[in-house]
Amino acid sequence: MNNATQLKYNADVVLYPLLFVMVLWVVYWIETRFNINLNYFGVYPRTFEGLRGIIFSPFIHGSLKHLFNNSVPLFVLTAALFYFYRDIRWRVLFFGLLFTGLATWVIGRSSLHIGASGVVYMLVAFLFFKGIFSKQFQLTALALVVVFLYGGMFWYVFPVNPEISWEGHLSGFFVGFFFSFLFKTKPIERKKYEWEREGYNPDNDPFLKQFDEDGNFIELPKEPVEPTVSVDALPQPTIKQMAAQNRPTVKIVYTYKNKEEDETD
Repeated sequence: MNNATQLKYNADVVLYPLLFVMVLWVVYWIETRFNINLNYFGVYPRTFEGLRGIIFSPFIHGSLKHLFNNSVPLFVLTAALFYFYRDIRWRVLFFGLLFTGLATWVIGRSSLHIGASGVVYMLVAFLFFKGIFSKQFQLTALALVVVFLYGGMFWYVFPVNPEISWEGHLSGFFVGFFFSFLFKTKPIERKKYEWEREGYNPDNDPFLKQFDEDGNFIELPKEPVEPTVSVDALPQPTIKQMAAQNRPTVKIVYTYKNKEEDETD
């Protein structure tokens, strides 16, 4: 049984994150086109009606700038999740969205909390801590890229701006941190070289055949090269031989004239 997963690109790595982001833009277009406000579907902490925001709030944004600032990191991080954590990607995304909204409902201020920034913070925390603790160079490299691109977002888990839902950011951050320990994933399959495979016989290795038992280089004898015969060197058949083989022959007759005869004519 193979307990390792292989990193392989498929169209769904980009397709599903793109669809996710497109839904956000479609919702914002509907609000703008029909002049409606869906903010009341956001998370309103510790109220029964506010529970619906756990599902709907990530898809609602207050302005075009708010939507754009969430769309780019959401697409990049979700694509990274779908590529590197193929076996647990849907669980991380779905339950991360739910628990981030639920935690915001518990600790948030008495105000409407909207936007997908909580999911973004959840993905940042998950990809970073999961990569650091994985002890695999691909996932560790991903963690370093994530912290390089979005490390500055860490300050917004604190109440530095009253207009920003720092409670949603903090909730997403701790949910992603918790998920990095909760969800177990298959290790990435390491590429094996020929000498690491089962059934490898060093006696049949053409490279090792060039060395003796002490590691000294041995110049192998060159394989004999069959001599090539030029077409011009082949004997040409005579007219009699061609006639005997019923092959058509061409006879050329030359007539010579004197130069004086040509002038007279």
